[in-house]
Amino acid sequence: MRHVASGTSASGVTKVGSNCLIMAYAHVAHDCVLADNVILANGATLAGHVVVGPGAFFGGLSAIHQFARVGTGAMIGGGAMVPNDVVPFCLVQGDRAKIRGLNLVGLRRRGLSRENLAALKDAYQTLFFSGLGLAEAVAKIEKSPRFDELDVFLEFLRASSGRGLCRPPADFDPDSTDE
Repeated sequence: MRHVASGTSASGVTKVGSNCLIMAYAHVAHDCVLADNVILANGATLAGHVVVGPGAFFGGLSAIHQFARVGTGAMIGGGAMVPNDVVPFCLVQGDRAKIRGLNLVGLRRRGLSRENLAALKDAYQTLFFSGLGLAEAVAKIEKSPRFDELDVFLEFLRASSGRGLCRPPADFDPDSTDE
């Protein structure tokens, strides 16, 4: 069952998709759009105009800045303060949340093949660790063989909210999260 509630005059509606779980004291503000299968743990807070992709998970007491986007299958760590967009299938945590890697468990649960998981890891590496700008990284990733999750990843990168992307910390070792 989908739920639609009044929003502000900006868009006029707040939408919550099917099969969402919104736990105690979680807050979905005005003009938010939640896709299907989103989970907000206790005290998770979405400011106004946040857009959330399918299957995103928000840990307890996390907070998302207004107008930010959270991509499909993203995981927001408990207590995270998220000022920027969260790329699909990524994990973020911390105050002024930083990317900590791909949500490998979630991707495996989606049934992603080893080949496609490797290709998504390559796209992640290109985006965050190649030294390329966003447009150049997207152009390089677009040359990869395509599959559904990569298309979701690219579509998110092409559509800007103006908030910028959450990124890994400057001293982050990208190889530390590989399995």
